[in-house]
Amino acid sequence: MFKRAKNKKKNISRPMNNSSSSKEKVGIIRRPLDKYLLGVILALVAFGLVALFSASLVTAHSSTGDAYYYIKKQFLALFIGLALLFLFSKIDYHFFKKYSLWFLLGSLVLLILVFVPGLRGEHGTSYSWIIVFGKSFQPAEAVKLFLIFYLAAWVEIRKDDLKQFSAGLLPFLVVLAFIGGLLLMQPDLGTFILVFLIALSIYFVAEGNMKQILILSLILVMGLVYLLNQAERPESSGIIKDYQLNRIRCLQNPDFDRDSCYQVNQSLIAIGSGGIFGRGLGDSRQKFNYLPEVWSDSIFPVIAEEIGFIGSVLLIFVYFFIFYKGIIIAKRAPDMYGRALAVGISVWIFFQAFLNIGGMINLIPMTGVPLPFVSAGGTSLLILLASCGVLLNISKQGVQK
Repeated sequence: MFKRAKNKKKNISRPMNNSSSSKEKVGIIRRPLDKYLLGVILALVAFGLVALFSASLVTAHSSTGDAYYYIKKQFLALFIGLALLFLFSKIDYHFFKKYSLWFLLGSLVLLILVFVPGLRGEHGTSYSWIIVFGKSFQPAEAVKLFLIFYLAAWVEIRKDDLKQFSAGLLPFLVVLAFIGGLLLMQPDLGTFILVFLIALSIYFVAEGNMKQILILSLILVMGLVYLLNQAERPESSGIIKDYQLNRIRCLQNPDFDRDSCYQVNQSLIAIGSGGIFGRGLGDSRQKFNYLPEVWSDSIFPVIAEEIGFIGSVLLIFVYFFIFYKGIIIAKRAPDMYGRALAVGISVWIFFQAFLNIGGMINLIPMTGVPLPFVSAGGTSLLILLASCGVLLNISKQGVQK
């Protein structure tokens, strides 16, 4: 009787386990990898290599004696980046959730290291690089992805507390204050703005308190108004750097100062010279040491000069397409963590492109952020490709509507 009862218990428990297992799988489906998104990303990277070679050829030869200097470094980063894209597309994105706190701590350590003598590397007025064994690395690029990993996990864990200020928005802002403060100390205002937009989008998709989101937006608007008021004064108050104020002054009046507005004016000349169809690939004139940093921040004006208005619009459309696909992937994601990750990565790529192109056409002040997948910068390229690997992995998991 004891054995029969025991068997009976097993017979009862077995269907319950199967039912529970099947219940967990209801609505969750495995999708094929988003080949359209992958194809567009690879096409954009290929175009970026061609554009970078054309834009940097003259400057690389005159400054280093090697016309292929920038393109060779970009190829090296591309191989590593493609390996990371493939690897991250295979790793279940939930893996990163387990180590989200370590990603946050790693972000803080990386941003602190740029101030360590012997490790930090200077470029202009910024301390944004770490030099290790003669190779440079820009921590802020990795921090963008690391912070997305952390914030996505944070909003999922605290989704029931996001409506409360003390348990939701306040600790959220404390994390941003640490990261943002270290970025502003470099100073890297462009990345600071980008991180703020990424964080705000993740908080929004997690259905945080709308009043709190509006308050954050109002604070941002007030900050912009403050900067505009500062720009109208003959001297800065010391809080904002003079060159940062000059960028705002150049936005208001490109003829404000010849030196301060030189880059934006040369950029506008290049874009205007391109016309509808462009001068032709490789035929830019502004890249002949007229436009500064043609391999990095100013690569879009060279592209616009060579492929014209129509080509430039198509390039912008590509960024819109990546953003659109990212939002679709977010909507189909099976959990809050996947949605927050997809939105954070999509907002990052799209708004970084907007900040770069907007600055070059004098729609917004120049921020110094590179054009995603196109500008020279090994750290930026391989981190972007790794993030796209994560996005592609999320695309393979979804909810059946």
